Amino acid sequence: MTKRTRRDHTPAFKAKVALTAIKGEKTLAEFAKLFDVHPNQITAWKAQLLDGTAGVFGSSVASAEAPSVDLKALHAKIGELALENCFLECALIKAGMLSVKR
Repeated sequence: MTKRTRRDHTPAFKAKVALTAIKGEKTLAEFAKLFDVHPNQITAWKAQLLDGTAGVFGSSVASAEAPSVDLKALHAKIGELALENCFLECALIKAGMLSVKR
């Protein structure tokens, strides 16, 4: 018995299989044989399709966008932390608690 390599199905194929499974014209075993995939995989794709369809009709598209980030504030914080590190490193070197070689 030869081992089959892992297959990567396209989203279009997954949608096609899930939609036909939702229609329910055949049994799950028949769909599995027809599309050459495991019945558990068809069930998972069907559940994913049903979970994702609510977003089509809702306004979740606006909430799915990433919140805008204030880059100036982040760059200022990075500069502040770099200055603190430099100050503390110089103070430790002067105090003899940190060797110059790193």
